[in-house]
Amino acid sequence: MDGITFGRTSLLCTLLTALIVCSEALNVKVAPKVEVLKGETAKLPCTFTLPSSASNPIVEWYFEEQGTRRRVAFRSQGGDGSDENTPLTGRVAIEQDYTLTISSTQPSDELTFYCQVNTGLAGVAEAASMLKVFFAPEKPELTRPSSQAISVGETTSSEIGTCVTMNGHPQPRIIWFKDEQPLPEVKDRKEQTYMIPSVVKEASGLYTITSTLYMQPTKADKDSVFQCTVEYSMPGDQIKQKKSDTITINLNYPSEEATFSLLNTDQVKEGDTVTMKCETDGNPQPEFDFTKDGKMISGQGGLLTLKSVKRTDTGVYKCTATDFDNLDADLSGTINLNVHYIDPVNVIPAEPQVVMLGDKVEWQCKTKASTQHTVQWKKGSEVLSQDGTLSIQDVSYDKAGEYMCIGAVPSVPGLTAEATVSLTVKGKPMIETPVPTEVAKEDDMVTLKCSAYGSPAPQFTWNPAGKESVSVEGNKLVSTVTLKATAEVMKNGVTCEVTNEFGTDSKKLPVSLTRAIDNTADRADKQQGGSSGVVIAVVVCVLLLLLLVALIYFLNKKSKLPCSKKGKKEVASGEVNNDIVVEMKTDKANEEAGLLNKRPSTEQ
Repeated sequence: MDGITFGRTSLLCTLLTALIVCSEALNVKVAPKVEVLKGETAKLPCTFTLPSSASNPIVEWYFEEQGTRRRVAFRSQGGDGSDENTPLTGRVAIEQDYTLTISSTQPSDELTFYCQVNTGLAGVAEAASMLKVFFAPEKPELTRPSSQAISVGETTSSEIGTCVTMNGHPQPRIIWFKDEQPLPEVKDRKEQTYMIPSVVKEASGLYTITSTLYMQPTKADKDSVFQCTVEYSMPGDQIKQKKSDTITINLNYPSEEATFSLLNTDQVKEGDTVTMKCETDGNPQPEFDFTKDGKMISGQGGLLTLKSVKRTDTGVYKCTATDFDNLDADLSGTINLNVHYIDPVNVIPAEPQVVMLGDKVEWQCKTKASTQHTVQWKKGSEVLSQDGTLSIQDVSYDKAGEYMCIGAVPSVPGLTAEATVSLTVKGKPMIETPVPTEVAKEDDMVTLKCSAYGSPAPQFTWNPAGKESVSVEGNKLVSTVTLKATAEVMKNGVTCEVTNEFGTDSKKLPVSLTRAIDNTADRADKQQGGSSGVVIAVVVCVLLLLLLVALIYFLNKKSKLPCSKKGKKEVASGEVNNDIVVEMKTDKANEEAGLLNKRPSTEQ
């Protein structure tokens, strides 16, 4: 029993001793991985704990390259420094807390660094830290091969494009996309689709990656869009991408069907330019032949152009294509071209018409067209007839002028034909009803106008005469005269007379002083208004005077009216005809009694 107890006590002592020894062992700690961007400063920390028996440690930093260690910096109680002739010389330092700093980091600095602590008799310990240097590559550049187009059906894969990205670290990778979908990364050249990569490490330590895509495309790839993306790493386990511009491929494939279409959007009419296009679904386009009603006609490539077409160009047009890569295909199409037309309008009678005032005139207008059409007679913008016949009864001077017959095809915009005829009306001249003229005062100058119809053109005579001029306004002549508005003119007016070989007409143009009369009336109104003002003022004054009399009477009745500056008034009351007697001590008794409309008292 005593032996068992002794054994347990020995084991406990041994464990306690080992714990004490371990707690005093030398321990070094560093960051397992330090990440930095190229060109920035990297900081590699190093901390340690010393046993109680150790003092004056020496801290040294090493890097390992190809199995060989080289010191780059150190620090001890005696000082610190960096080693010469190393790749980090001039860019490395050790701080007071033993942190190793590397400035202007380069891809070649991506090494394993060791922080080693030497305490002499207490021992040596170290820890390793990995430095990672990052640099984003340039945007990838995607180019197509300079060779000819790729043909569908070839037995070997063809080069689609080459993608290049430069100056990246660590080594990036290229991913190919077709129609925004990634392509599997295949390097086996026996496959129909594969990539050939290339990696170049530049003198700067950065990587240039090249990848060339090969495929055996089908007709379905004729519109496909290709793109490449570079994928690269950045600090913090970030994965980023940069995309190239897109490309399409020049793919040759046989034709399977043809289309023949009319490019004109509106219905075709005589004088138009007609363009027809023939094309197939193959690439490149084959040769095309054109026929009209079975007869060969010439086109240019896949276009057939007809300039200033006529009705004779109506017919069946056919396009035929020949693709030697697919001779069994029916590559043809037809167009039924209909050229609309309208004949020149025929007007009877066509010559200019001259009729007498009050007579009748009639025209007939006819035409033909490729489809339903209309015929209208118009004068200016006014439509006069819709059936081709224009008949005017009892012709007047305002009917003279030009008339137009217009034939049109409503279903074909712009397809019209037209003809113009003229009508001249002869007869006795007629003067339009004149407009009365006013002047401000007698002897002012006045301008009068006389408008007259007539054919032949009439002669104008003014009485009295003045300065005259004649102008033409539509179908009428207008004579203008300027003269003085004398008393005789104001009384008798001015006479305008027109004459031609068929007769005479005359009208009197009155001239009046209407505005002068209005001014006189205004003055009378003002005078009347002034008289009314005087009357009102007199009435107001009378009312004020009566009010003053009533006020004096009231004050007198209440004995509050002072009648003298020296003495005080005395009022005697009596029964003398119920009159009010006022005794005055001034000499103005008669005046005051008159003001009050009462007799003056003679009693003292």
